[in-house]
Amino acid sequence: MNTIDRARLKNALAQAEQRFITEHPRSQELFERAKASLLGGVPMNWMVKWAGAFPIFVAEASGAHFTDVDGRRYLDLCLGDTGAMTGHAPAASVEATVERVRRGVTFMLPTEDALWVGEELQRRFGLRYWQFTLTATDANRFAIRLARQITGRKFILVFNWCYHGTVDETFITLKDGVAIPRQGNLGPAVDPAATTRVIEFNDRLALEAALASREVACVLAEPVMTNIGIIHPDPGYHDALRAITRRTGTLLIMDETHTICAGPGGYTRAHGLQPDMLTLGKPIGSGIPGAVYGFTEEVAERIRQNTTVEDADTGGIGGTLAGNALSLAAMRATLERVLTPEAYARTIPLAERFEAGVQSVIAEKQLPWIVKRLGCRAEYWFRPAPPRNGAEAAAAVDAELDRYMHLAALNRGILMTPFHNMALISPQTTEADIDHHTQVFRESVEALLD
Repeated sequence: MNTIDRARLKNALAQAEQRFITEHPRSQELFERAKASLLGGVPMNWMVKWAGAFPIFVAEASGAHFTDVDGRRYLDLCLGDTGAMTGHAPAASVEATVERVRRGVTFMLPTEDALWVGEELQRRFGLRYWQFTLTATDANRFAIRLARQITGRKFILVFNWCYHGTVDETFITLKDGVAIPRQGNLGPAVDPAATTRVIEFNDRLALEAALASREVACVLAEPVMTNIGIIHPDPGYHDALRAITRRTGTLLIMDETHTICAGPGGYTRAHGLQPDMLTLGKPIGSGIPGAVYGFTEEVAERIRQNTTVEDADTGGIGGTLAGNALSLAAMRATLERVLTPEAYARTIPLAERFEAGVQSVIAEKQLPWIVKRLGCRAEYWFRPAPPRNGAEAAAAVDAELDRYMHLAALNRGILMTPFHNMALISPQTTEADIDHHTQVFRESVEALLD
């Protein structure tokens, strides 16, 4: 097996950084100007982590590509970290949202689109009842609150190195087997160890032990971990997870926000999972803010028994813009005409092509790396074997190599998902786009080898 020459890596990264600065003068100008009004020069603090000395400023986008303010065109394999999984500005969604804007966007009252979306979500995921909000973060927060309310239990359980949006209780990790606040957890209201149990993914014994006391209201999980990289469940793990949660009276919440890449009904429908609750955000409205959370008939009945109409406006669930008419119009258009079975029949084979292309380079160059795929999402790892849990995945992070590979791709016209070496395929992506990535990957690797 070949190993990366770290001296060559350091030199290649420096060259890539200089090239980036040279080729993006307008983005640099806007970034410097933004420092006077935006904290860190960016609209949201995490944007400072993009590879390069500053983030690219986008001018416009369509389908699988976008153009920056310097006039450079990119193949977008990030797609808003799933928010634009539909491709940018899909015609059906644009048409529906423009028409909705003309007729009003928010009323604190339902529209007929809400009924259509609820019925479609029933059909796709198999859960009976649905509610709407603006983000997957809120969908997860609200599902957790409902779980605590109807079980009367204090704790939730998550998996080490999970990410479920900015939900306070989920910013927790394990260090030497002890639960501690995750690094970067800003000003937590309480120590998350007071609200949350955390275990490693795929560890059945730890799951049994964590739920044995029957103090845990719910398990909140991605069916496949994606936010520390793609980590598939061991064979039989989901059967065990469902059996143990049922036996201990613990609700099971599946967060499909990223794993919707597995198919029209997400990983839940593709693999016959039976969660008590399900959350989904980001792509469901073609990038228009919107998210959903659903639950079974049994859970719905327990919610009815534990809530009153008088308290409906003060329950810590909802918001003035939740379920607004614009979001619902975008969701209907997306589900009816964009994220269709036909779209997945196109995008999943393209992801398989991506996987095969990257793997062919890894094999040719004899690198101790691997590629993992979930539906129309794929990712390469700088390790020889797939991780089984968050700790193993986190230990494989190579920040310097990550930064170089991202920047090398960006300088050659490809945007990868930040914080990962991950690609998401839109319905408008082509085979030529995928082959272009394979060639860029090859060139980037070759610069690091003798």
